[in-house]
Amino acid sequence: MKIIKLFTLLVAVCLPILLQAAPIRIKDLVEFDGVRSNDLVGYGLVVGLNGTGDGLRNAPFTEEILSSVLERLGVNVTGEQFRPKNVAAVIVTASLPPFARAGSPIDVTVSAIGDANSLLGGTLIMTPLNAADGDIYAVAQGTIIAGGAAATGDGASVVQGVPTAGVIPSGATVEREVAFDFAGMTMLRLALRTPDFTTAGRIEQAINQDFGHGVAVMLDAGTVELNIAATRMPSPAHALGRIENILVEPERRARVVVDQRSGTIVMGEDVRISRVAVSQGNLTLRIQEAPIVSQPNPFSPGETVVVPRTNAAIVDEPGIGLAEVSEGTSLSEVVAGLNALGVAPRDMIDILKSIKASGALHAEFIVR
Repeated sequence: MKIIKLFTLLVAVCLPILLQAAPIRIKDLVEFDGVRSNDLVGYGLVVGLNGTGDGLRNAPFTEEILSSVLERLGVNVTGEQFRPKNVAAVIVTASLPPFARAGSPIDVTVSAIGDANSLLGGTLIMTPLNAADGDIYAVAQGTIIAGGAAATGDGASVVQGVPTAGVIPSGATVEREVAFDFAGMTMLRLALRTPDFTTAGRIEQAINQDFGHGVAVMLDAGTVELNIAATRMPSPAHALGRIENILVEPERRARVVVDQRSGTIVMGEDVRISRVAVSQGNLTLRIQEAPIVSQPNPFSPGETVVVPRTNAAIVDEPGIGLAEVSEGTSLSEVVAGLNALGVAPRDMIDILKSIKASGALHAEFIVR
């Protein structure tokens, strides 16, 4: 008996702690100013396909780049007629991570731009990757791993996944580094991924408390400025290595997100509803075609006539009666009640939209 009472007491003490929001590392809440990736793109050629490449009549740019590649390799194809089916023109994309050094490997994505049916088994030949400034920062080459399959016969074909796109893990090598003097920075800004004054204030307070003096200053809801010199750390890297692991409890905005296509509803725990009355019902229109075929008597002149016949009806299906929702009720309680009554997800979305339009739903309502 004493053991049961002790267990009940432990549950009562630990439950409020478990219900509190877990603190999050600063590195998972902010982006550091200047520490970002850069997009790369290139135009290349995939060879070695099993007859699933571009039709050169429909993709003349493939023939042009193939001729250019062969000429650079010492093969003169000027004026020659060639129609290979194992070559495809592709766009190669990659992301250059921050602080990537020359010689570092990065992953690339390869996508066909012509009428190629599949890139399975193909090999990307040397392709330079350019950044927005036009300079070459990496070179890609390697065997493509496509994420689909395709089969074609004389009368039918089947495709699973997307065989016209694939990836090359570590398929590019960094050739040029991004000029960024991170070690010489004296001030650094932390950009919140979800701007919020309360969260920014908590980040400022947590950083200053960890260092024991004023190091961070909140500039606005999405920016906290950090004085590197005031941290008294050997370098900005040492300062950020200490700051990014400080725990902060973020403030979450009350928000409801619905997806009308799939009927998905996602809501936060802080969503509240004011006192409101809700009623819901459905009208279903049913139309059924039942044509009648009228034929003439045997051996008599006449024609067979199809007489249309339509049965139409409107059915008033039972719905929710007028129900009152009390003040301060959480959205989870309302949704639980609607689920108990058997309300479909799409009808529930309409109810939530109507509650929001009435001003009783106190949350940001996002429809996708």
